[in-house]
Amino acid sequence: MTRIAIIGGGPAGYEAALVAAQLDADVTVIEAAGAGGECVLSDCIPSKTFIASSGMVTAARRSSRLGVTIPEVAVDAASVHQRVKALAVAQSEDVHAKLVKAGVSFVAGTAALAGSAEAHQHKVAVTPFEGEPYEIDADVVLLATGATPRMLRDAQPDGERILTWRQVYDLAELPTRLIVVGSGVTGAEFAGAYQAMGVDVTLLSSRERVMPHEDADAAMAIENVFRERGMTILPQARAASVKRDGDGVRVELTDGRVVEGSHALMTVGSVPNTADLNLAAAGVERGPGGFITVDRVSRTNVPGIYAAGDVTGVLMLASVAAMQGRIAMWHALGEAVQPLRLKKVASNVFTDPELATVGITQADKDSGTVPARVVMLPLEGNARAKMNGYTDGFVKLFCRPASGLVVGGVVVGSRASELILPIAMAVENHLTVAELAQTITIYPSLSGSITEAARQLMRHEFE
Repeated sequence: MTRIAIIGGGPAGYEAALVAAQLDADVTVIEAAGAGGECVLSDCIPSKTFIASSGMVTAARRSSRLGVTIPEVAVDAASVHQRVKALAVAQSEDVHAKLVKAGVSFVAGTAALAGSAEAHQHKVAVTPFEGEPYEIDADVVLLATGATPRMLRDAQPDGERILTWRQVYDLAELPTRLIVVGSGVTGAEFAGAYQAMGVDVTLLSSRERVMPHEDADAAMAIENVFRERGMTILPQARAASVKRDGDGVRVELTDGRVVEGSHALMTVGSVPNTADLNLAAAGVERGPGGFITVDRVSRTNVPGIYAAGDVTGVLMLASVAAMQGRIAMWHALGEAVQPLRLKKVASNVFTDPELATVGITQADKDSGTVPARVVMLPLEGNARAKMNGYTDGFVKLFCRPASGLVVGGVVVGSRASELILPIAMAVENHLTVAELAQTITIYPSLSGSITEAARQLMRHEFE
C-alpha cells in the first residue's frame, strides 16, 4: 500500500486525499487551521458568504424596478458575520466527515519535510496540537499549505482599523468609510460588497483601472457600475503607508496624496506558506515570489514530492488547487492523467455583476498571439435580463477564424459563474460555434445570449 503524506488540508490537500483514498492508498493529512484549510475557514467560503449577504441588499434595493417596494433595507453586521463564521465551520466539518468516511487519517497540527529522501522514502516531521512530535515515512508527499495575505512594511494590520480579508468578520459593526487598498479580484469583490451594504468605499488602484489582469471590457463594465453606485475609485494610487489615526486610518500615497477613512482593508496579494516546510533541506526548488516550482502534473524537482494549490502560485483559484491535487495523486499512483491546461480553466470574480472568463483573452486576440474572431452582445437586449431588471453586462465569445472552433469567452452579469459553464464546455470539448448555435436553449433565458453570440459568429463564417 502506497503511503501518502499531505501537508495542508485545503482544497488541494483534501481533494488529493479523497482521490488517493479511493485508489487504496494509506493517506495522512496534516492541517493546522482545520479541515478545508484557510480557504474554507477564512478565505473563499467566508468571503463568498459575505458577498451573498450583500447581494440580497442589492436585490432589495433594485426591487422597485420590478414593481416591488421594500420600505427599509438594514444590514445587521453582527448577524452577517455570525452567519459567515457558522457556515465556514459547518463546511469544515463536512469536509472532515468526508475525509474520515474515506479512511483518511486527519491530524490537527503542522508538518515539515525532515531532510532529503532515503531509498526513495520521505520522512515527514509532524507536530500535532495534542501529543508529542513524531515522524512518518511516506512514498509520496504533497505540499499544499496555501498562502497568506501579503503585508506591506508600512501598513501592518492590527485587526481593528487596518485589516486583512481574514479579519473583517471580527468587526462589531460595518466600517463607515472604508479604504480598500488594492483593486485586484479580492479588492474589487470586497469593495463591491461593502458598498452594497451602505458603506462609503474608496478603492485604491495602483493601475489605470480596476482588475488590470481581467478582460478590459469586463473590468471597465464593473468599474462603471461601481462608480454609478457611488464608489470612489482612485486610479494610479499606490499606497506608501497605512497608519492608525485616532478612530480612523490615514493612507499616504506614493505621490503625496492622503486618503482618510474609518478602516483600511489590505488586498495587495498573497505570499506562499513555505517558510516552515524545510524545503531547502529536502532540495525542493522555489521560483519567483517563493512559490514552489511544479510541472503540469504537480511534480516538484524532487521525485516523490508534489505540490498543489496557492503554494505553487500557478493560478490561485480553489478549483485549480483541487485539480492540481487530484492530478498529483493520479500521477503518483499510476493512473492515466491529463496535465493541467490553464487555458481551459474557467474563473469568476464575485462582484455584482459577476465577471467570468475562460480560454483566450481579448489581449491574446488584439496582440495577434491567437488568431480569433469575436462577438460581444450586451445583456440589456436579452428578454430574461429585462424581466429581472438587469441593465449591466454582456456575453463575449471568441472562435477560430476558419474552423469556428470556440476558444474562449467572457460573461459579465448576474450569475456569470453559472453562465460561463456552456462556454467552458465548448472550449474543453472542441465545439464549434455552429454546434453551440444549434443547441436549443430555454426561452427566455440569459444563456440564450450565448447561443445568439454563436449564431452571429456562425454567420460570419459564410461572409
